Amino acid sequence: MKPCIIIPVYNHEHAITQVIAKLKAYGIPCLLVNDGSSSACTQVLEDCARQETSWVTLLNRAENGGKGAAVIDGFNEALRLGYTHTLQIDADGQHNADDIPRFLEAGRQKPEAMILGQPVFDESVPKNRLYGRRVTNVWIAINTLSSAIADGMCGFRLYPLAAVGRLISTVQIGRGMDFDIDIAVRLYWRGVDAINLPTAVRYPLDGVSHFRLWDDNVIISKAHALLFFGMLLRIPQLILRHWR
Repeated sequence: MKPCIIIPVYNHEHAITQVIAKLKAYGIPCLLVNDGSSSACTQVLEDCARQETSWVTLLNRAENGGKGAAVIDGFNEALRLGYTHTLQIDADGQHNADDIPRFLEAGRQKPEAMILGQPVFDESVPKNRLYGRRVTNVWIAINTLSSAIADGMCGFRLYPLAAVGRLISTVQIGRGMDFDIDIAVRLYWRGVDAINLPTAVRYPLDGVSHFRLWDDNVIISKAHALLFFGMLLRIPQLILRHWR
């Protein structure tokens, strides 16, 4: 296993330095993807990359393209650099970096699987987000005909890059907040097993959330609809997988 970390960043200049400080102890190369952030955030990211040049690489996107677009750019760079796995983590500090060794060990035990964070929330989680998440996970169960993916929205996960590379080279994956859902379901359709690891999640360290309640829920709903029709075409394949 040769892992790296990918962090998509859009205007989280107050939290990202603390996230980088926590990650440094693990000695894992990190790709910071600046998704068209403000000049203030861009400056912070450039400072981080300059101060941690031995393990942090900064990729700059000219315009904001969405979380998925930023992570996919990170995937392509990780593949180019020869990494086998990538650990995705958010820039706002909501994920528990102390669980990184658990994710990596699970990846070593089953290198062809995706290791998905299963959030354990505290009182900071917005109730509308929590209920929406439950609806999303019901749709994911429908679209995979299984309960294999416990949570499809957690942005703390470990991907096997070979499978990801094959997927993103042939399929258009959601570029926005639908990304985490879309890629998890489509990887599962392609035979990639999911391992769910409970992990503490809090909202968020710097008080900045880019989730747009109406617009992003519409985008996510469209993704579920497209995946549903894709599932219909795969019913025999999915049933056979469960039977085996």
